[in-house]
Amino acid sequence: MLEQAVVLADKEGIEALSMRKLGQALGVEAMSLYNHVANKGELVAAMVDRVIERFELPEDQRRWDVAIRRCAISAHDVLIEHPWACGLALVPSDARIIGGPRVRYMEWLLRQLREAGFSAELAYSAYHTLDSHIFGFTLWQLGHVKAARMLAPAGEEDIEKWAARLLEQLRPQYPYLAEHGDQHMAAGARDALRLRMVLTTSLECG
Repeated sequence: MLEQAVVLADKEGIEALSMRKLGQALGVEAMSLYNHVANKGELVAAMVDRVIERFELPEDQRRWDVAIRRCAISAHDVLIEHPWACGLALVPSDARIIGGPRVRYMEWLLRQLREAGFSAELAYSAYHTLDSHIFGFTLWQLGHVKAARMLAPAGEEDIEKWAARLLEQLRPQYPYLAEHGDQHMAAGARDALRLRMVLTTSLECG
C-alpha cells in the first residue's frame, strides 16, 4: 500500500493523493484502506518514513566526514526522486511525521559529530548547518523546477527550449539577468557538484 501511495504522490503530487485514488490503484475499496491507517495524515506520515528510510547511514566508514558526505548526497538524491517529501520531512504538518526513520537519521548525524570530537555545542551548530544545506539546497532545486513548469505556456513540453527563448527575449534590455539565466541553464549538470562542494567546505570548516 505504501509503495503504491508513494508512486502516486511522485506522479501526481501529494495534494492529489486521496484514499479513493489509492484504492483504485490497488484494486480495492477505499474504505478497506482504513484497516491499515486511520486517515490520510497517518498515511502521509508513513510515506515520509518510507522515503527517509532510504537515506544511507554508513556504519562501515572510518572517516566521519566521508560518512556524512555519503549520507547527505544520498538524502539529496532520494528527496529529488520524491519531491513531495522534502518539505514534509523538514517542516512536518503532522507530529506523526517525526517518526522512527527521521529520528534515526538525526541521531546518526549527531553521533558522527560527537564521536568525531565535536563538543555538544559545536555538534548542535554543525548539525543544523548540514541539515539546512541538505534540505535547503534540495528545496531550492525543486522550487526552480516547479517555477519553470508553472511559468511555461500550457502544452509546452520542452521547458529548457522555452527558457532559452525567454532569455533571448530578455537579453537586449536585461543582459546581466539573461547572463545569470544562462548560468542556471548550465547549472543542472553542476548541481550535484555544487552540493558536494558546499558539504566539503562545511565539513572542513567544522
